[in-house]
Amino acid sequence: MIDGTYSRRVCAYLLVAEDDPAQAEVMRRYLGADGHDAVVVHDGRVALTQARRRPPDLLVLDLMLPGLDGLSLCRILREESGIPILMLTARSGENDLLAGFRGGADDYLTKPYSPRELLARVRALLRRSAGQTGAGVTTLRVGAVTVDLARHEVRIGEEPVECTPGEFAILAAMAGSPDRVFTRGQLLKHTNGVERDSVERSIDVHVLNLRRKIEPNPRRPSRLLTVYGVGYKLTATSL
Repeated sequence: MIDGTYSRRVCAYLLVAEDDPAQAEVMRRYLGADGHDAVVVHDGRVALTQARRRPPDLLVLDLMLPGLDGLSLCRILREESGIPILMLTARSGENDLLAGFRGGADDYLTKPYSPRELLARVRALLRRSAGQTGAGVTTLRVGAVTVDLARHEVRIGEEPVECTPGEFAILAAMAGSPDRVFTRGQLLKHTNGVERDSVERSIDVHVLNLRRKIEPNPRRPSRLLTVYGVGYKLTATSL
């Protein structure tokens, strides 16, 4: 998030990699009740594929996973991205903790833990991530699309693009997390500050207008893509 709104309770996309189905379901329910979109997987290789396909705002990662163990998965993802990682483990020894942090974990939670403690750690990591993302960042670039937050300007290459406040809010949110799929509801949260009467279907109108402005061929979009049944994403692919 580029505006630091994780200080409030908002919807983040969380990936939970936990091999215990019962425990994973408890986490999914608690995280969902806290306003987050939590997707659960039970295998390390599946978690890696999912994280690459749709990078989460935060990964809750069990150390003991089939297919690919949590520590190896953490190391791979840390080389590829800076997504926050909360490591879960039954091992509480100092060497285990140090191994987790050396592998790239941002925080460590030892089993058994209370759901309230899990939520507190997740909220803290999301706030920290939001602060790091927004700190000093004034220009976002996704392929040929540039969003200048300080000047409130959009450019395609060197060409300026005129956007309404709602269009700019949507484009800025998506440019802050390239290739992340945003639901209409999530995008609506970004327009609420500039368009009081917005409804989810108005997002479709904004997207259509944005495509006319930023796409080489609006009828065959290659930048602002529809993910059917989910929402929209901004990508640098095929630019």
